[in-house]
Amino acid sequence: MELATQVAVLAAVGALCAATVKKQVPDLALALALCAVALILARAMTAFRPVRELMDVLAERAGLSSEVLGPVVKTVGVSLLTRVSAELCRDAGEGGLASAVEIAGGVCALLVCLPLVEAVLGLVFTLL
Repeated sequence: MELATQVAVLAAVGALCAATVKKQVPDLALALALCAVALILARAMTAFRPVRELMDVLAERAGLSSEVLGPVVKTVGVSLLTRVSAELCRDAGEGGLASAVEIAGGVCALLVCLPLVEAVLGLVFTLL
């Protein structure tokens, strides 16, 4: 709850500051929004450690290797970064750039998942 409150306050302050200066200095508004995003992501990443530790414990109990769990976590990270980056590009009026970021994010997600695909195929071939 504390993290959600901090994120909400950071977002509200960042949005208010950006909206205040947007008409006069649009570049500064974008910079303020980027700073707010960076602060929010940095704060959110501190909360990720317990989640990762729990996922490791659950994976160990289920008998899953890091080859299986790692790509899933990385794919989620890629998707979150892609979404934030694309929205920032849209806010800056760069819709084409946002689309390129989304395409690149999809390619990166596929690339990150390759070890998982290899592990699944290896398991299938050992069963045949």
